[in-house]
Amino acid sequence: MMIFQLRTWRVGINSLFLHPLRSLLTILGIFVGVASVIWLLAISEGISLEAQRQIEELGARNVILRSILPVDENSGDSEILFVKYGIKRDDVEALLQIESVKDHILIRETKREAHYGAVTVEGHIVACTPEYREMMKLEVNRGEFISDIHVSQRSNVCALSSEVANRFFPAENPLGKAIRIRDIPYVVIGVMEPRTAMAGIGSSLAAQDFTSDIYIPLKTFWQRIGDVVLFQTAGSRTGEEVQLSQITFQVESIDEVVSTAEAIERTMDKLHKTKDYAVVVPLELLEQARTTRLMFMVFMGLIAAVTLVVGGIGIMNIMLATVTERTREIGIRRALGAKQNDITRQFLTETVVLSVGGGLTGIVGGLFCPTFINYVREWLSKEFPDMMATLPSAVQNVTPTIVPWSIPLAFGISVIVGVIFGIYPAIRAAKMDPIEALRHE
Repeated sequence: MMIFQLRTWRVGINSLFLHPLRSLLTILGIFVGVASVIWLLAISEGISLEAQRQIEELGARNVILRSILPVDENSGDSEILFVKYGIKRDDVEALLQIESVKDHILIRETKREAHYGAVTVEGHIVACTPEYREMMKLEVNRGEFISDIHVSQRSNVCALSSEVANRFFPAENPLGKAIRIRDIPYVVIGVMEPRTAMAGIGSSLAAQDFTSDIYIPLKTFWQRIGDVVLFQTAGSRTGEEVQLSQITFQVESIDEVVSTAEAIERTMDKLHKTKDYAVVVPLELLEQARTTRLMFMVFMGLIAAVTLVVGGIGIMNIMLATVTERTREIGIRRALGAKQNDITRQFLTETVVLSVGGGLTGIVGGLFCPTFINYVREWLSKEFPDMMATLPSAVQNVTPTIVPWSIPLAFGISVIVGVIFGIYPAIRAAKMDPIEALRHE
């Protein structure tokens, strides 16, 4: 029985070699389908990873801890002259013990008047470290931003937003000039590029306006200005003591953002008697990051699946034509004693060989996707730079990434499709009447 089955397989394979062009075209259809699955999923993975990276840059992996004035402290404003609240420097060490926290940025903000000559600007003082520029996607127009040396040495330096620089120095170079904050001079070391306002995250934070920003080293703020800030309005004086306005924690993975926020909340609850802080999680960005990848994968997967089905239909059409052409051959084999199962196995063998051959070559072709796409992208960027510039950055910078599971998936689907679409022609061949088949010309 085994010998007969092997013979059936050999007869089926030999039949394919009798019509090499037809077999090649059939394999080509499966090749295109399998390669399309791998290519489309690789491209979608590359685009989704680039889009996800951009979403993460907006702060999807950040957990923000902000100082807020407690509600009970804010009641009866007329009687309040001084309040002490918010994040303390001692809190930082305890918060950094949370394992999922990868990095952190300390920020102190306040409103202060800045002066240069006769010009006065109500500035938004941002005391920070060099990492703030990258976090907020600030670009330097002239000079430099605050460096680690400036922070460690408590240097009296500042960087200005483009709007503040234009108000202070409309017709001269601001670099090297000194503005005054609380009668203390700060040498201008840099001017930033204009930055559009950044929307609040899920309505949890107010939209951030960068037009009045003046950036100074964090330790300089602590030494020169201090934690206590006094305000004078309409004849009354009020004040507040805040050590840190905000801590931005960067988490290792998006999946750990929510759990990290909960851990921060628990830690702050232990350290603070009053709710003088708020933990902000970019839930909208998180959801967008999760759905972007899924959307691309499903969409491209459906397109690739359709391509494979079309390849399967091609196999069925060719096998049906083959059955018609080989009607007399089938009749002779039945007359010599071949059973219906033998005929079915022979034709299924042919479809399986075609599917496996197309699947294997399709896998090889699919693995060349990153190389080919990168070459085409570089060529288009060189030959058609204007057209490429109009495309979204996620498309311009896409690097196809082979999805490991797409290879067995595409191969498995190709074989299954080949078998499914080969069953009907095989059954049709097996059920032919031997006498009628022998009469066929």
